[in-house]
Amino acid sequence: MISTIVWGTGNVGRAAIRAVQAHPALRLSAVLVHDPAKVGRDAGELGGLERALGVPATDDIEAVLAAGPQAVVYAASGDIRPDDALADVVRALRAGAVVVTPALYPLYDHISAPPECRDPVLAAIAEGGGSLFVSGVDPGWANDVLPLLISGLGTVVDAIRCQEIFDYSTYEQEESVRHLVGMGRPMHYEPPMLAPAVPTMVWGGQLRLMARALGAELDDIRETTERRPLDATVSTRTMGTFEAGTQGAVRFEVQGIVEGEPRIVIEHVTRIHPSCAPDWPAPPDGGDGAHRVVIEGRPRIEVTVEASDEGENRSAGGNATAVGRLVNAIDWLVAAEPGLYDALDVPLRPAAGRLGRKQR
Repeated sequence: MISTIVWGTGNVGRAAIRAVQAHPALRLSAVLVHDPAKVGRDAGELGGLERALGVPATDDIEAVLAAGPQAVVYAASGDIRPDDALADVVRALRAGAVVVTPALYPLYDHISAPPECRDPVLAAIAEGGGSLFVSGVDPGWANDVLPLLISGLGTVVDAIRCQEIFDYSTYEQEESVRHLVGMGRPMHYEPPMLAPAVPTMVWGGQLRLMARALGAELDDIRETTERRPLDATVSTRTMGTFEAGTQGAVRFEVQGIVEGEPRIVIEHVTRIHPSCAPDWPAPPDGGDGAHRVVIEGRPRIEVTVEASDEGENRSAGGNATAVGRLVNAIDWLVAAEPGLYDALDVPLRPAAGRLGRKQR
């Protein structure tokens, strides 16, 4: 079995522990944490399982990597610490591990990644013999393999739209929700995630990757943003109160322009409460979130995917599917040559050996 560590135990890492534990080819060998309060706690508890796994969490990065894990699921956030995240991933690659992560946005499409991000990774792969696959937590499959697969069902493809529709009220990453996205902040506050060029930095790689797969050339990448205030104060289960008049919803697009028209679009519609911006797209059943792909052409094709995990929490379901895409690639990457891979390289395979399989 492939010895695998999970690095980080937040929204992504929690799902990663469960995914590694359930995979018949993987063995959870260690869990790395940053919070001293989590050190020594069992991975089963941190992963939301109902039993202990006999793997206590540790913050000793050097010791864990020195043990020579074959794979690392790097689940620590790269939102507010991109340089640290890159340094961590490079460190794991130098140790010879296959690394899968959603944290390094520029490497969604490594061919267009800036040298300051790509070169250290390639050097670490050459030195250690590991591999890296980066796929988004938004989730990545909804902005690459799913739309590309569906596009192959059409006769004429005029445009592709990928939508994430998400209710942040069930999310458990308050720093990102309030500071980066601006939920609950005054409307004059400028959220870092919505600053000009930042959405392109985060999602532009996925547009370039899809364009490359479709044989299209992007003339430009454009951004549009719209924000709405809350009409009333709302309370959330995990992040407290959000006051009336503060930002309650955001809608933005990152548009890939082909021959002067937006032909490949990634759109995010996010709210802190369903009552805000009710005229914007919403999940079809009024749930917490959905991912939708629309192929405009002949025929017109629309596919909506909803996932739930940790009970009926669809925000956790989105994380779980994003993690599934990454974790399920590990055995393929271990068998492949060392290298830097993207979503066009790594196949999406059936869940072999897992039909009806209970979490071990």
